Amino acid sequence: MPAEDRTSKITTLIVDDEPLARSNLSVLLRGDSSIEIIGECGSAREALTIIRTTKPDLVFLDVQMPEHDGFDVVEQLGRDLPAAIIFVTAYDQYALRAFEAGALDYLLKPFDDTRFNLALDRAKQRIAAGKDQPRKLDCLAIKSPGQISFLRISEIDWIEAADYYACLHAGNRTHMLRR
Repeated sequence: MPAEDRTSKITTLIVDDEPLARSNLSVLLRGDSSIEIIGECGSAREALTIIRTTKPDLVFLDVQMPEHDGFDVVEQLGRDLPAAIIFVTAYDQYALRAFEAGALDYLLKPFDDTRFNLALDRAKQRIAAGKDQPRKLDCLAIKSPGQISFLRISEIDWIEAADYYACLHAGNRTHMLRR
């Protein structure tokens, strides 16, 4: 597959302890050329490993699974959450908790194609909006007489306010910024 095709696809992971449920989601997703299924998981533990290593855009996540549930997955991922999570379950009592956990949508089994496509369209919109966001700042340009140097954000130990300036302390050096 050409590189430009791969980058335009929405990488998707299916997480459900029931093989038939995974298969049903897979069939529905394969009908959409903008989706690339990067894997299927039958447990929360496996899902955590794959999400952390592959960083999918979209995850279809079962709520109830043996050992750990979908909410445990979201909690353990912390800030490393995918752009869109759609909870999939046969139990409607978890809907409020799913949205509180940051779910984009909640598919109640059994769902029809129309309901599935609505959830998938929402995910596509969220993912597309996220790709338009500015990149995260990872370094600062430090101007000093006659030169410009770059300082990685991760190298800053602490920042001190000094009147109209900010003093950036990085290792044994201090850099002053006016803005």
